Amino acid sequence: MIYGIGTDICDVRRIRESLARHGDRFAERVLAAGELATWRARSARWPERGVRFLATRFSAKEAFSKAIGLGMTMPMTWRACEVVNLASGQPSIVLHGALKDWCEARGLRVHLSVTDESDYAASFCVVEKD
Repeated sequence: MIYGIGTDICDVRRIRESLARHGDRFAERVLAAGELATWRARSARWPERGVRFLATRFSAKEAFSKAIGLGMTMPMTWRACEVVNLASGQPSIVLHGALKDWCEARGLRVHLSVTDESDYAASFCVVEKD
């Protein structure tokens, strides 16, 4: 049974401007520890790839927050929701702390799709209830 559906489109240029204005603090606020390590590695090799990585994660977390119906209110926080790639390359969400407990108590499962082009990152999220 579908619990919720969320979608988000993110302007990569806005993410770039936020990084220019706030530096690493912006990424540190949005990304979980594993994502932050990946962002730093990608940014060091190719800064634009790091910007797009951050934009896709931002978009995915927004789509997920909409699908569960919380928006960005507790227990939903940027860093409690981590976007990872499975061995196949498929994006997935790993939850932490109170958000993980909240979703487990409701029997929720997440399906996620992310994409990016030069100026935009987009995500689509479907949350099912067992």
